[in-house]
Formats: sequence, C-alpha cells, structure tokens
Amino acid sequence: MDSHPPTRRPSKLPYVAALLLMGMVVVAAWLGRDRYTAIIAGSDAPTFSAMTLDGAPVSLADLDGKVVLLNVWATWCPPCRFEMPSMQRLHEAVDDEDFVVLAVSVDAAEPGEPDVFGRVAGDVPAYIEENGYTFTVWHDPPGTIQRTYQTTGVPESFVIGRDGVIYKKVAGPTEWDSPEYEEMIRRLLDS
Repeated sequence: MDSHPPTRRPSKLPYVAALLLMGMVVVAAWLGRDRYTAIIAGSDAPTFSAMTLDGAPVSLADLDGKVVLLNVWATWCPPCRFEMPSMQRLHEAVDDEDFVVLAVSVDAAEPGEPDVFGRVAGDVPAYIEENGYTFTVWHDPPGTIQRTYQTTGVPESFVIGRDGVIYKKVAGPTEWDSPEYEEMIRRLLDS
C-alpha cells in the first residue's frame, strides 16, 4: 500500500491572470501614449484655455501663427517676480505684432484666497498695473496649464514657434532680455 497522499499539481491560474493583467496594462499604455508624452523642446505645444484679466475666455489656439513666450507664474512666487521685468524688456525690444509674451497666472481666483496648495493669491490685475507690465497676461486659477504642460513649479517658460512647436523650455527664472533669447525670438519670427 502506498502511504503517500496523491500529489497535486500547482494551479496555473495565478500565472495566467498575471499575464493577462500585464497585457492589459501594456495595451492601455499604448492606447493612451499621447497623454504620457513629455512636454519638452521639439514637442507640439498643447493648447489650453484660460481667462483674460477681464474674465473673457481665451485659448492658446487664439495665437496660432505667432511666436509665443509662454510663462507660467504666480504673484506669491519671488522668482516669478524677479524675471518679469526682463520679460517686459524683451516685449519692448522685440516690437513685432507676431510676437507675444504671454504670462499665465495660476493664482487662486480671488485675491487673498488660498490655491489648492494653500498659497494665498495676490491681486493679479493690480500687480500687473502697479509694475507697468504691458505684455499679455491670462489667469488660470485651477492651474490646468500646469498639468497640461507638466510643469514642476513656477516660474516655468516655453518658447513656441509659429509652427506650434516648443523650441525652448526653461524651469526657473531667467533673464529673458539676454541677447541669446532675443536672437532666438527674432530667428523664429524670421522663419
């Protein structure tokens, strides 16, 4: 007589289930690959919507065919405030109707109101007026532009050509009126 109990083969079900799950993840990633593309120099600039300081809806598509310096900023951000004078100087130096300095504020909707991270919003229109900035300023209180452009903070800027391609991405403040940037903008305007 055999005293050993019959041996049972291990089930293959967990392995089959794991393979199916991995296959589904690969297919989902492949189908949604456009959503996971990094926003870098050479990428098409994603469109986004915001509001003018008067509350009118606007979109990046409204600027098709123009060279755009897109800057994401907030009034509570010292490095943002540091670089804005250089943006104004660049705006004045490159006096061309096909060049737009576009600063998109991610401050909360109302001055004194905290944003989703608890930072208190400044009065964007008053800040722009007090400093004499004449470039284009839009407002995006929900910060949708930050998700769309995958920013890591503020300020973060993108130089977009007439063709809608991002030619330069800068994280952090910079001197926008430096000869390097002015030359880049003029070259893009000439192309």
